[in-house]
Amino acid sequence: MSAATALPAVGVIGAGAMGMGVVASLLRAGFDTRVRDIKPDVEVEAAARGATCEPSPAALVRACGVAIVLVVDADEVETVLFGADGAAPALAGGRVVLLASTVDPDYVTALAPRVAARGGVLVDAPVSGGPRRAHDGTMTMMVAGDEGARARCAPVLAAIAGTVFHVGTQPGHAARFKIVNNLLAAVNLAAGAEALALAAKAGLDPRLVVDIVNASSGGSWIFADRMPRALAGDYAPRAAARILTKDVGIAAAFARRHGVPAPLATAAHAAFAAAVAAGYGDEDDAAIVKHCRDRAGLPR
Repeated sequence: MSAATALPAVGVIGAGAMGMGVVASLLRAGFDTRVRDIKPDVEVEAAARGATCEPSPAALVRACGVAIVLVVDADEVETVLFGADGAAPALAGGRVVLLASTVDPDYVTALAPRVAARGGVLVDAPVSGGPRRAHDGTMTMMVAGDEGARARCAPVLAAIAGTVFHVGTQPGHAARFKIVNNLLAAVNLAAGAEALALAAKAGLDPRLVVDIVNASSGGSWIFADRMPRALAGDYAPRAAARILTKDVGIAAAFARRHGVPAPLATAAHAAFAAAVAAGYGDEDDAAIVKHCRDRAGLPR
């Protein structure tokens, strides 16, 4: 298909819960898809799906016109770009780094000239929607960067996202939008977990509570998505609690730097950090429901 011939290959660095969905979407669209992940079992899965695994970020970038970076945090971005066998030396010639990780906006802004100094182009492109929408190719993406680079990425974005917001030409601007979204997601989920603990303590049927909230003014997308599986005891990590803890921590710090009081973001960060400290960090972020039940003295 024409999308597949527009670029020599598209790479994904970091094929975790979201990244594997991106891999699946690229393959479904017919792209020559290259993968690099530090976990051998993840690369085995990617290869089984039809991707080609590369031995390092540098090797992947040499083979690709666009490399999607979807790792956990800024430290991992630094490693895959500038660490041993990192991608930076292979960026010459205008290769595009599509940074889809959720990291501090100021970090993204400072990263762009470092990528440019190596001959590449950084496109700021955080993602939202969770692993299921990543696999379906229906994620939401916020995109900021050079107009020409964004045009080169258009076939890739069409394959992996259902909704794309082009928010500007300056890398870092898309990350700002993502941080605002994550602040709301964390606050809504933390408040929802607290509400369910209160409902249980008051003797209410939690399933009926969820149904009523979802049909009423207290509902939110994340409440509707997380609570049914929490009630089913399904805490398999689609989006791990430690990740949302990191994300809302970035939001709270960003607000402080801009002189914006953010007590709800701060409270949500504290709630998720406590859940992580209690041992729920590698479970789904819906595990904050369990933590709220623990604190209320309710049985699991």
